[in-house]
Amino acid sequence: MPSPETLTSEVDTYDRIAKAIAFIRQHHLEQPNLSTIAQHVNLSEYHFQRLFTQWAGISPKRFLQYLTLAYAKSRIADTPNLLDLTETVGLSSPGRLHDLFVTLEAMSPGEYRAGGAGLQIRYGVHQTPFGHCLIALTGRGICNIHFVDTTDEETVLLPLRLAWPQASILQDQGATGEICDQIFHAAASTPLTLYLKGTNFQIQVWQALLNIPFGGLTTYQALATAIGKPTAARAIGNAVGCNPVAYLIPCHRVIRGSGEMGGYRWGCDRKAAILGWEASQIQGQT
Repeated sequence: MPSPETLTSEVDTYDRIAKAIAFIRQHHLEQPNLSTIAQHVNLSEYHFQRLFTQWAGISPKRFLQYLTLAYAKSRIADTPNLLDLTETVGLSSPGRLHDLFVTLEAMSPGEYRAGGAGLQIRYGVHQTPFGHCLIALTGRGICNIHFVDTTDEETVLLPLRLAWPQASILQDQGATGEICDQIFHAAASTPLTLYLKGTNFQIQVWQALLNIPFGGLTTYQALATAIGKPTAARAIGNAVGCNPVAYLIPCHRVIRGSGEMGGYRWGCDRKAAILGWEASQIQGQT
């Protein structure tokens, strides 16, 4: 496990960005100006503008527009067939996920019941554009990606130990670092495989989430309809909330039918950050 000094000694841009996004979300109806937001994160207007634009690719003012109810509604209206397998929404620039292909492999019922017995899991904690995350690998694929807000080893590993109580868990920063670079920095375009533990229904929902294109949005009801269970929106929401692989399985792209963000396993401010960042990447390529 990396020492707390190793993780926290880096200039963590995301912490400031997340604080700014939380403030913007709380006060977006007031349309706070640059000076107000910069003051909230204890930066000058110049430094905040530069830091935010470097991270998002667009200005804080433009980003604020992506967090409004009107934007969310317009995205849903403009892309009604988000789960159509033939639809592709990608970016031509390097460093994006447009050519990152992800397949999902579900474990067998016997493997599910075994709780990871005989399985070796390698893990590492890495910096991403959205904070630190735990990445865990098996010989058959990625089994967990969790955003973390602490460097305490036991706290970081708790979700992994709960999901795989019988597995052997070892640290391997090198192996997981390569995966992190591929996911968040498109360092390579090798297809990634997920090896997941879930019920048949959860696996079905997670498969459907993989079909939502980069920068797209859908609703819980639309997701339920897409998998042939139009009356199961609440159960869909529960399955979405149990997603064990953050970002790669894009549960952050599911919002309420009203256009409101809805919940997120790793925090609503982080969800807003990811959605706004994705929207800004598309905007930057148009």
